[in-house]
Amino acid sequence: MRYGVKEIAELFPSLMEISDESLREKVAAVWNEAITTGCGGKGWTFDELRAVKFTLLAGDIEMTFVEHLNSCARQCIAIADVLVNSFRCGIPIERDYLIAGALLADVGKPLEYARDTSGKVIQGTFGQQVRHPFSGVALAYKHGIPGEVLHIIATHSHEGDKVERSIESIIFHHADFVDFDIAKLLGKRAGKT
Repeated sequence: MRYGVKEIAELFPSLMEISDESLREKVAAVWNEAITTGCGGKGWTFDELRAVKFTLLAGDIEMTFVEHLNSCARQCIAIADVLVNSFRCGIPIERDYLIAGALLADVGKPLEYARDTSGKVIQGTFGQQVRHPFSGVALAYKHGIPGEVLHIIATHSHEGDKVERSIESIIFHHADFVDFDIAKLLGKRAGKT
């Protein structure tokens, strides 16, 4: 099965907010490969991917991986709009790169995750060897994603803490951790009930 822009936009509606058609198609191509080759080479169905929990590190919370990526993309768009209207000196935000980066930051997770014999989603052997920022960059590079977007993928997690992040990467990094930190708190609270 090959998933194009239309199908990937069903999962990630913000894809259609990328104005550069070529970049939009490349983002969809990266997701197509991640979905069809992930899970230890077995691939994921859309329903399976929609059921994957947002993170394996926060307990059992009611947010999925797909919902998290959509949340981050919407947060990034909103943050960019606020910043553009707030910085009197002007702030150079490449909106297409920001949206593409938000949608691709976790594209390596379908490769990082696998299912155990009971069907539970776990970090697979490949994911233990290569975390999603690295596999995501490799996958995106293969499809001609611009370096500015690769930078967002590479620096969005703790792997990027030692480099100077771009404006777009700063925005995504904080949106990502808004979701992650709240998820950890909710997971901790749910574990106490």
